[in-house]
Amino acid sequence: MLHYIQKNTQLPESGIKNTLKLLAEDCTLPFIARYRKEATGNLDEVEIEKIITFKEQFETLEKRKKTILKALEEQGVLTDQLQSKITVSQDLTTLEDLYLPYKKKRKTKAETARKNGLEPLAKMIMSQNANNLEGLAHRYTNTEVPSPEDALEGARHIIAEWINERTDIRTGIRNQLERFAMIETKVIKTKESDEKAQKFRDYFNWSESLQRCPSHRLLAILRAENEGYIRVKITIDDERALEKIERKLIRSHNECASQIELAVKDAYKRLLLPSLSNEALSEAKKKADETAIQVFAKNLKQLLLGSPLGEKRILAIDPGFRTGCKVVCLDAQGSLLHNETIYPHAPKNDDKGAIKKLSSLTDAYKIEAIAIGNGTASRETERLIKRIHFKNEMQVFVVSEAGASIYSASKIARDEFPNYDVTVRGAVSIGRRLADPLAELVKIDAKSIGVGQYQHDVDQTALKNSLDRVVENCVNSVGVNVNTASAPLLSYVSGIGPKLAEGVVRFRESEGPFTSRVAIKKVPRLGGKAFEQAAGFLRIKSAKNPLDDSSVHPERYKLVEKIAKDQKISIAEMVGNSKLLQDIDLQKYVTEDVGIPTLTDIITELEKPGLDIREKAKVFTFNQNIRTIEDVQAGQLLPGIVNNVTNFGCFVDIGIKESGLIHISNLADGFVSDVSAHVSLQQQIIVKVLEVDISRKRIQLKLHT
Repeated sequence: MLHYIQKNTQLPESGIKNTLKLLAEDCTLPFIARYRKEATGNLDEVEIEKIITFKEQFETLEKRKKTILKALEEQGVLTDQLQSKITVSQDLTTLEDLYLPYKKKRKTKAETARKNGLEPLAKMIMSQNANNLEGLAHRYTNTEVPSPEDALEGARHIIAEWINERTDIRTGIRNQLERFAMIETKVIKTKESDEKAQKFRDYFNWSESLQRCPSHRLLAILRAENEGYIRVKITIDDERALEKIERKLIRSHNECASQIELAVKDAYKRLLLPSLSNEALSEAKKKADETAIQVFAKNLKQLLLGSPLGEKRILAIDPGFRTGCKVVCLDAQGSLLHNETIYPHAPKNDDKGAIKKLSSLTDAYKIEAIAIGNGTASRETERLIKRIHFKNEMQVFVVSEAGASIYSASKIARDEFPNYDVTVRGAVSIGRRLADPLAELVKIDAKSIGVGQYQHDVDQTALKNSLDRVVENCVNSVGVNVNTASAPLLSYVSGIGPKLAEGVVRFRESEGPFTSRVAIKKVPRLGGKAFEQAAGFLRIKSAKNPLDDSSVHPERYKLVEKIAKDQKISIAEMVGNSKLLQDIDLQKYVTEDVGIPTLTDIITELEKPGLDIREKAKVFTFNQNIRTIEDVQAGQLLPGIVNNVTNFGCFVDIGIKESGLIHISNLADGFVSDVSAHVSLQQQIIVKVLEVDISRKRIQLKLHT
């Protein structure tokens, strides 16, 4: 395993070895990356994740080898040479090719021919020494094989299967597919005029190199095929492929050569090309999935680490027209204080009543900020709010509603607010997202947040695993207030998980807030290992020991106490004292277990304990003159917020229903290979309008620098 991982990652052997040891001891990725830097050689999360990925790949490979070896042994066909080839194989494709000739097959033409006694004839043809094949073939005729032509055809079926099972021939076709395969599409004529098919019309009759087909286009093509609008075919130069196979097999110019040539064509058309072109398309789809998942994961991370407003008293509005705007008031901890509905928009148009009510609520509940959902009636509601003369200065934010409806109908929401309907829960979610996006968004299935491309078309297991790792990474990077965190948020803390998270919340509700990290050990079923993995990521605000509100792990408290004692001050006096901390000779405290990386982390944390790595939320104002797509004109410079990033560009909210697209070619004057190198989710930018297509509701933008 060690050699396999090192070969695929190029990471130091000692770092891989120690990481595997820690993983075997049930240590989590966040814990290893943050608190075991000396053991791993300071590997980061990405490098440790690579080790985990290739560890899992190796285990899958080894498991498959055992299954195949057992099957071959049971068949009595396992030779030393075959066993050696299987044992040293380093990928599943090679492994399956080695097993292919021995795999139990459903009824095939070759199998029927063997039962009819035609294998000796096939061997004579392959020897290429036989003459008068018709006469030879006549010997193999019977009731099942009535003529010499039937005998030769049966022999060719057997030869075709042998050709299909040859590893070198399969590898050769694979190489051609990898380098030269074209993906071609044809529209299904009966579906061409369907309204739903029009979004795929660019791919009705399409052809391009499979290798160069970008992720988003391949996924769009495959979706169009799945929905029944097009047919997809993978092609290569057939003549070239056949010639290469024939060159490997034919070494004579007699009748045998002619039969082998026919068998080659049959094997290629009936067996090799269908199988291997499907394999090539599957591999391309896998790579497209990986790219799409990477885009989604990157977007999700940016969204989860979005700017929090912090502990403020918030009035949140879920806007609407006919059904009104649901209004909730939340305290600084996000608890619901009040809810009601106002009707400022059509058809009731009670804007005066709404203004009076909002003004009254902000006074009564000492509101410090207002959060408005960005869905239906959002801009109209924002303009209404701007008309109100509040007694105190009021920050007004437009907040993404993506996934709020999923949350409001979920079990988590029902458990939190059993006596309120989905509209109230949705409004609460909008307000809490402003206070702390991470704490609220972890309650929603990440796939439902809608910040990726083709998330429903990619491998769902791979997507879930990737997004779960992103959420885990974000939660542990920020840290969690153990006295206010919800069970869904706590469940992503290193070493905790859903069941323990519920246990922590129940214990907190019955016994009161935790006053120290040590007190967390009292939670039933939270053992020593779970505490070790979780403690550094859990925060106790206003704790007696200031280290309890930091990322310093309890296992290093004695070390910090020694440093403070050597400086002749208390830990409390040392915290935040940058000048003193920077002058400490860290080399004095290096031991077998603690090196400079850990000591540097401790000093950095002591300088600013519990510092949130996220920027604070900033108020953003759209151009108030832009209300519909009809108001957007080419040449305008408009403020906008990036609301989705793909690998072909990014979408920007400019304050109307339709988001505009900045194509990758319009992100900079020069060549752009990575969209996320230029923009990030929720980034506030200025864009230039290039083109407006009102009929198709499309807006083309350029990043203004």
